[in-house]
Amino acid sequence: MAAPFNPPTNFDSKPEVPKWVPPAAPTEDLDYAKLRSIDLSLLDSPDPEVVKQLVETAKIAIRDDGFLYLVNYGINLEQLHRQFSIAQYLHRNISEEDKERLHWDPQGGLYAGYKPPFGWRTIKGKYDGITQFNFYEEEYKSLDKVPTCVHPFMDEINAFTEYLTRSVNKRLLTLLSKVLEMPDDYLYENVESKGPTPINEGYLRHALFHPFKNEEKGMGEGLRMFGHTDFGTTTMLFSVPVTCLQLWGRDGIWRYVKYAPGALVINIGDTLELVSGGHFRATRHRVHNPPPSQETFERLSVVLFNGSKGDLRMQPCWDSPLIKREGCFESQGAYKEFKVLQDKGIPVPTNKEWREISIVNTRHPTDEPEKLLKEVTVNGVKYIEVINQGVRVLQPL
Repeated sequence: MAAPFNPPTNFDSKPEVPKWVPPAAPTEDLDYAKLRSIDLSLLDSPDPEVVKQLVETAKIAIRDDGFLYLVNYGINLEQLHRQFSIAQYLHRNISEEDKERLHWDPQGGLYAGYKPPFGWRTIKGKYDGITQFNFYEEEYKSLDKVPTCVHPFMDEINAFTEYLTRSVNKRLLTLLSKVLEMPDDYLYENVESKGPTPINEGYLRHALFHPFKNEEKGMGEGLRMFGHTDFGTTTMLFSVPVTCLQLWGRDGIWRYVKYAPGALVINIGDTLELVSGGHFRATRHRVHNPPPSQETFERLSVVLFNGSKGDLRMQPCWDSPLIKREGCFESQGAYKEFKVLQDKGIPVPTNKEWREISIVNTRHPTDEPEKLLKEVTVNGVKYIEVINQGVRVLQPL
């Protein structure tokens, strides 16, 4: 049975951190996606029928939605709120000097460092109201790479990240390996990146979405981030009350993801769609302005993006009994487009190349029109088309 999270509790020796208070949930009757919930503790059940049912639920969730709620994963609400308090403390106390010193460079293929609220390029763009600090491997290795205000709390951030990557994600990948009918450690040992730091080839993000003022609300036609998929294995987003996240359903409708206190919102990344031959769905998702009852609220977000081994060129796990029996699903996005290259005998990008070009070519609602590239219509739906290393990517508007 997996041990629960046991973080450092030496708070008395650290600066006082004001508690993060979750905002009120929306009062509107919103159109929510009907996501399934996975109780991760059931993976340790001695009853094989319980585990079998858990695997079946996961199989349906990742095939139909690509998103799910993860509960009972080992971190309690008090421990989680402490991490949100630290993230809030970072955004409220980062110095102007550190903002400049740790300024990010996404055009270099990484989101590492501080993102100011002016677009998704290295140079200053239009105001978008989104600030971030992204912790990559180097940020875990050296205090010089993180804001001075969070130096006293890096032991807690390290412990939190390590538990997520080496316990929660490892167990989740065990469950997904079972869906593929492969050995329990297949995805963790063969696909997931591992290394000397807790984050490996992924990253942890502390993001703050500032509320728009009246004159800014029409920017991007209500969008804060365009529809996209994530490029890694799994993304772990801690559910928050401010309701902005939407996912793209198979019926072509954007629906909100409902707040579930303490739950992890899990979405499947491109890597797992590729290794599963399309059985796992990397679902497009976006960030929208919150509903009117929350439009004056800040949205604080803590997200962990788990990374895959950078030197791998992903292809389906042909040894999977599931794939042997049911074949692959070419209706999926990343798998379908990678297969186009493979059928032509063209090498597909490595995982490292794929994530770096995905970052460099990120498109944002505040981009200048000439940077949005071209719009295309597929089956009556408008998309932005981006070509990343020969791979066609469609981002729904």
